[in-house]
Amino acid sequence: METLVSDIMKNQVISIDSSMSVTDAAKMMSDSGVGCVVVIQKNIPIGILTERDFVTKIAFLTKSSSIPVRNVMSSPLIAISPKETIKNLADVMKEKKIHKVPVIDGNKLVGIVTATDLIRKCVVSSDLDMKQICSSFAQMAF
Repeated sequence: METLVSDIMKNQVISIDSSMSVTDAAKMMSDSGVGCVVVIQKNIPIGILTERDFVTKIAFLTKSSSIPVRNVMSSPLIAISPKETIKNLADVMKEKKIHKVPVIDGNKLVGIVTATDLIRKCVVSSDLDMKQICSSFAQMAF
């Protein structure tokens, strides 16, 4: 039986309203010890703000602290269903060159999976299919 995204996702996801500031997002990330926040508008996930966004987009802006996260988030949101397989997840991460993938069921944010979660599953698994997924995923440039 194939491992599903729901088997390895984290259910606790930090989210932020799209109108909140970059400073609010940075504080939430720091306080929670996470590398990203999912951006929500009217209870629907619409983007993601990652540590990489802070380095590549925000650090160069003047008065960046007051900018709404919707202006600098990565969008459109690349997400996955909890019913997808880990192989599909690894393929999405590799193809899109991303390390964090929100898990969406319908329009509801239900979890998040990071490259670290996938690698951790690879390390502890004795399943041959999982080893092949890991081998393919390991070729992704981090």
